[in-house]
Amino acid sequence: MMPAARESLLDAAFAALARRPWSAVRMVDVAAAAGVSRQTLYNEFGSKDGLARALVRREADGYLAGIDRALAGHSDPRDRLTATAEWTTSAARDNALVRAMLTGCWSERLPSPALSAVSSTSAVPAQRRADGPLPSPGDFVALVRDRAVSVLAGPGTPKSDTADLARSCELAVRLALSCVAAPPGEGGVTDLVRSALHRQAG
Repeated sequence: MMPAARESLLDAAFAALARRPWSAVRMVDVAAAAGVSRQTLYNEFGSKDGLARALVRREADGYLAGIDRALAGHSDPRDRLTATAEWTTSAARDNALVRAMLTGCWSERLPSPALSAVSSTSAVPAQRRADGPLPSPGDFVALVRDRAVSVLAGPGTPKSDTADLARSCELAVRLALSCVAAPPGEGGVTDLVRSALHRQAG
């Protein structure tokens, strides 16, 4: 099947999830909304759980792609970390699946696939990847921290500086996650992260 068809099926599943709880989302409706047969949907994802895993994997990848954009969009390290935190809070606010993945709080409306890998018999590479382990909240902190460090450290950075940088990056991510769980007041995540990084640097 063409990747575009897989994407349209995932789009249809995501749209259905916005309207009703995952338990009420029917495979036949997802297939119809994407303009393919139900058999095509099963061939691609294997089962409704396979579709859920693929949807979660896609939203995780989308969140991490946004992290990469945030890190690339500025030259100043503090601006990069602030942009990363801002993206984290906005992505979680706008996307219930991202919010659940980052916090570990899966509401009954959402699919909640096991984070551990499931045995995969799929011939579809993208589905085999979705059937692999899915990131936990702690995994996301490490993934974002490590991406930020690799962008900010540059070649030849001393190990001690890299360790300090990793702590700053992790602090920015964890502050963002705290803002997801308990939205901040005026000034938002931007002021929190900037003041925390300023204190750490000082």
